[in-house]
Amino acid sequence: MDMPRIVGAGLVVIGAGIGIGKIGGSAMEAIARQPEATGKIQTAMLIAAALIEGIGFAALFAVAE
Repeated sequence: MDMPRIVGAGLVVIGAGIGIGKIGGSAMEAIARQPEATGKIQTAMLIAAALIEGIGFAALFAVAE
């Protein structure tokens, strides 16, 4: 693997981590404000995190080729 691809892969991982972290933090704030909506918030959070992780994997596979 050449250097630009390695840097690209690192940026993908960092971006996905930041995105999932923001989702988790926002979900915790939402749950603190409305504890009765915990189930709906967690479901939406998990779906969004899975989508971000999937996009991250796809980008890593694209970089690895």
